[in-house]
Amino acid sequence: MTVGSAPRKPTPPGTFRELLDRFDPHVIDVRERSARIRLAVSDGDSWDVIVRGQHAWLEPPRDVFEPDARLSADSATWERVAHDLRGGMEAFRAGRLSVRLNLHLGVGFLAATSGITEPGRLRFESVKTKAGSVSTMQAGTGDPVVAIHGLGGTKASFLPTLAALVDTHRLIALDLPGFGDSDKPIAAPYDSAWFAGVVTDVMDELEIERAHLVGNSMGGRVAIELGLTASDRSERIVLLSPALAWLRDRRWAPVVKALRPELGLVQLAPRTVVERIVRTLIPGARDGWAGAGVDEFLRAYLTPRGRAAFYAAARNIYLDEPHGDDGFWTRLAELSPDTMFVWGRQDGLVPISFMNHVERVLPAARHLELDCGHVPQLERPRETHAAMRDFFAA
Repeated sequence: MTVGSAPRKPTPPGTFRELLDRFDPHVIDVRERSARIRLAVSDGDSWDVIVRGQHAWLEPPRDVFEPDARLSADSATWERVAHDLRGGMEAFRAGRLSVRLNLHLGVGFLAATSGITEPGRLRFESVKTKAGSVSTMQAGTGDPVVAIHGLGGTKASFLPTLAALVDTHRLIALDLPGFGDSDKPIAAPYDSAWFAGVVTDVMDELEIERAHLVGNSMGGRVAIELGLTASDRSERIVLLSPALAWLRDRRWAPVVKALRPELGLVQLAPRTVVERIVRTLIPGARDGWAGAGVDEFLRAYLTPRGRAAFYAAARNIYLDEPHGDDGFWTRLAELSPDTMFVWGRQDGLVPISFMNHVERVLPAARHLELDCGHVPQLERPRETHAAMRDFFAA
């Protein structure tokens, strides 16, 4: 009788083994006990990286396990990523390498396997504050810039900003509590004043006395609040399509005041229905930056605490009082740090007509109009970041 040899175990390609040999667990922040990151090869076999504690290893994908993040590229791109210390991020920025499902883990893996050890390398880490753990993405060694995302967004929306400023500034992009990979306390107020306090707590923990501020949408409103209440901590402020108090009649205000954000703890519609609706509402939400942004939104929104935080923050934006001694437009006139507003001519959420009101209230502010929508740093990155660098250097 002839005894056959035992089947050979599949061997991961040398490119992936080379990446794992450079793995630095101090650069990636895995919030759960472990993470499964799929390295998909469009013209070859895919492998899963399992990250657990200080360790990471490769294993073949198994149908019973869904990946937490997926990185996709062809074999030639993976070769370049393995052989060039900066190849991963360059391939990602150029669109040759796709990161989906979880940008925090996907980009964190690229940073952890880059082999870069110089000061200012890209890293993901959590910062402890009174509001809980706040997830951050940091890189660079120059003057600090704190970037604050919009409603439903995450720190990943500032990846192009990080790439544009990292050679001259230290950029700290954070997930506000309730969003992304930060803690999501149930009873928090989720208004601009509370968020501004969290930002100053993060600055304190990182030993940053003063910083430039960049805020998009709701993050812009938070940056304004920080500039008003803690001007001694704020250098210059860049506001990208910032959320501003409504000037027209808010007919639904009594109803919105009566609604409780805690209702978000209950998910009435199935996940598949929610995802289909969101991707239908946002053009291009199947791929590219828009698709990755929707992934980031759904990652938090499809959790009970994430939904409650989203509804609470949205409610506060709508109910922001425009007039009176404590009204937004009255207080805006007191904003003392130098400020630049960036407006999108196609913005359907913050119409460019708001610029006229800002010019009357804050005549010293600078303004930049761009042919884009609500997220200038993603839609018009070259113009946005060139203006930002000039403004910070002035």
